[in-house]
Amino acid sequence: MGKYDKLIFQILQGKSDANIAFSDLNSLLKHFGFEERIKGSHRIYRIDGIEEKINLQKDGSTAKPYQVKQVRNIILKYKLGEESDG
Repeated sequence: MGKYDKLIFQILQGKSDANIAFSDLNSLLKHFGFEERIKGSHRIYRIDGIEEKINLQKDGSTAKPYQVKQVRNIILKYKLGEESDG
């Protein structure tokens, strides 16, 4: 199981939303092909084919739990990570 597979599994379990590293979530979204825009302390992610924007903000070194939940919902809704990206 690769780095991103482990992270996706951890996010989908939903048991440790408060312990997901911001840098890991940032890397995962870039891995999926999201484009990042930085506006102040917010990082906004967009990608063609997904109508929702993802807005992340650090909470120390971790992502905010409600934002991890939003990413989880998008992963599930759009079935991200199900195909082998290499």
